Amino acid sequence: MRPAALLRLTLVLAAAFSLSACATAQRLSAANDVHALLVSIRDNDSAAFEAHVDRKALKREIEARLVDRTRTAQGGDGWKALGVILAPALADIAGDSLVQPKVFRSVAEYYGYKPSTPIPGAVAIAGSLKAMPDGRVCATRKRDGPCMLVFTQTDGTWKLSGFEGDISMLRVKL
Repeated sequence: MRPAALLRLTLVLAAAFSLSACATAQRLSAANDVHALLVSIRDNDSAAFEAHVDRKALKREIEARLVDRTRTAQGGDGWKALGVILAPALADIAGDSLVQPKVFRSVAEYYGYKPSTPIPGAVAIAGSLKAMPDGRVCATRKRDGPCMLVFTQTDGTWKLSGFEGDISMLRVKL
């Protein structure tokens, strides 16, 4: 191999390892806050839960989903327009009632975290996190599985900012 080609290959490999290390550090950093969120859900600790949740971002996402469902629903244009008009108020109500530790307990259980199950440490949690191209991280159930919970770093804390799972998972178990 020519020295110039070897140098290029070395630089490409170094860049790839550097990016990989950044993604790993990002996932490990987020894992500490994801661990704290899981503990708050298990313990039904509203204050700790609020510290690790971006409520505004979650409400915006719920509103967008409501608008999308309204636009694709069957029915007349008048009903669809009414749905779009009501979406912000409905998202606000849904955000207040659905973004609670006890509601996200069913999501935690989907990931295998039952109230009696010990919550793994940050290193184990980091293994189930995936770095996203936009700087966020998401939690997956399987290594290459789809994202369900999305976390964004805000003021040094990784906060739950998106839920890509089925909305029907967000329910209070009686």
